[in-house]
Amino acid sequence: MEKEKLFSEFPPVKAEDWKNKIIEDLKGADYEKKMVWRTTEGFNVNPFYRKEDVPERCAGEVPGEFPFTRGNSTCNNWFIRQDVPAADPIEANSIAKEMIGYGVTSLSFKVKGKLVNPEYIPALLNGIDAEAVELNFNVCHGKVVEFAGLFADYCRERGFDLKKVRGAIEYDPIDKEITKGKDSGDFSQKIKALTEATAAMPHVRCIAVNSCSLNNAGAYITQELGYALAWGNEYMNIATEAGIPADTAAKKIKFKMGISGNFFMEIAKFRAARMLWAKIVEQYKPECQCACKMAIHAVTSQFNLTLFDSYVNMLRTQTEAMSAALAGVESITVTPYDAVYEEPTAFARRIAKNQQLILKHESHLDKVADPAGGSYYIESLTDSIAAEAWKLFLATENEGGFLAAVKAGRIQTAVNEAGDNRRTALAKRKEILLGTNQYPNFTETAEGKRPMEKRCSCGCHCEPDTEFVLATKRLGEEFEQLRLRTEESGKRPKAFMLTIGNLAMRQARAQFSCNFLATAGYEVIDNLGFKSIEEGVAAAMEKNADIVVLCSSDDEYAEYAVPAFNAIGGKAIFIVAGAPACMPELQQAGIENFIHVRVNVLETLKALNAKLGI
Repeated sequence: MEKEKLFSEFPPVKAEDWKNKIIEDLKGADYEKKMVWRTTEGFNVNPFYRKEDVPERCAGEVPGEFPFTRGNSTCNNWFIRQDVPAADPIEANSIAKEMIGYGVTSLSFKVKGKLVNPEYIPALLNGIDAEAVELNFNVCHGKVVEFAGLFADYCRERGFDLKKVRGAIEYDPIDKEITKGKDSGDFSQKIKALTEATAAMPHVRCIAVNSCSLNNAGAYITQELGYALAWGNEYMNIATEAGIPADTAAKKIKFKMGISGNFFMEIAKFRAARMLWAKIVEQYKPECQCACKMAIHAVTSQFNLTLFDSYVNMLRTQTEAMSAALAGVESITVTPYDAVYEEPTAFARRIAKNQQLILKHESHLDKVADPAGGSYYIESLTDSIAAEAWKLFLATENEGGFLAAVKAGRIQTAVNEAGDNRRTALAKRKEILLGTNQYPNFTETAEGKRPMEKRCSCGCHCEPDTEFVLATKRLGEEFEQLRLRTEESGKRPKAFMLTIGNLAMRQARAQFSCNFLATAGYEVIDNLGFKSIEEGVAAAMEKNADIVVLCSSDDEYAEYAVPAFNAIGGKAIFIVAGAPACMPELQQAGIENFIHVRVNVLETLKALNAKLGI
């Protein structure tokens, strides 16, 4: 009775009432512009969601049941995977066993073709329980079938139960065409041979869909998902046409997907992926609905990793891994924080592994299946992402399928355009990369760090056969190049903040300008304020400033800017922080440089470097 009385005191509130209250609080500001998020994914996100926004499908969905939106099982105990350098099998074996001892439950090895022989696998896997640890191999395509046979033989000889061996031998010829520009030819028979070679190992998958390549090139979330579905469907078509039963073909496909920094959307992406893939496989009429389960390995993105302030990479990869864990993927790789500029150290690998252990043993994310289920916001996001990805999937199929689109360059062009758009957004600070285009570490230097050279993992000749290749430029790479050029010039320009006038405005603009200019590696000198222009200019000249930034209010610029510019007399580059109404008059007086929230940060800094002779 008390409970009924309590709730009776709070009458239901309509969505329209909530919206009207928000509009009232906005005090005349436009609701659509201020409160509705216009995403790059093709749909808008509202400021609030209610029970009536939850899709009808949610009423009957449970973890472990078709269409698997809420997960492939009622258990969320994902595999913690780490990559192991495998050029030397003895050394790789030692590293792998050490990782297992520290809590890693899945290993991934890149194997060059010249290493594939009967002695390699025993040396690599000596002392490793193939029934207890998930084993994954990325093998040179020319040797992948031979390797699969050798691996199966090894497991039999060591007495492992082949039905308990889990992992993947990742064969993805389309990925090689997308990323390397190498023609994949007719690979249907190789897919059939691989399927036969791994037939006795039902939990070892051999057909890979590496959509993380799209993610690392800057693809939008709906792009990665839509193309991944078309990619997987291409392999389903090829496999079934080669005579492989639909159930077998589907159970041999594994998706390797990237995780961007968009926390809630990534949770929704993986949920939408399972739902849509289940419906695609269903059309092939498998004998068992279990074939409709989508096996996903999630990898934290390399696109948003940075060379400078690289410890921040740990924060990025932690939230990314958390997205995938909450979404219920099968396994996760956390990219070590230093992967941008060196082969990951033992320390970096240990930290990457610990990041997942924290999610399991301290956050207990493995104890709950689909904790996002029923969330008004995430369920709505799941359907929105699914709808946009499905449109892209259908468009790709209608144009002849994924492989045809790859050969025509449509996939590569679309993803490269997305990457360029995101880099432009970063240059304009419409997208933020902490420590790179906003809030840089003012005193950090590269200390010899340089981006890792991009090279073929298998060591083969990789001149592209086509002009259509995915770009591999990271999001913040151009900012890093700018800062490295400043550092390599041997001269670190000094940017002096000439703060004067209105206290609040001069401090805000000085802070803005310091962050702006420090992203290029300049030394920034902030000040509390000067009583006069003459005092400020004298202090700047005493510091041998290369750049002087006038920081004040818009109204006061009409009074201070021209005298400051004339007093400097060309001894330093003069910048006004802001876009005052008097800008045309200041420009007529010869003032050229203005920095504010609407300028392209990257292009502005490049122009400054040119003026400084860097």
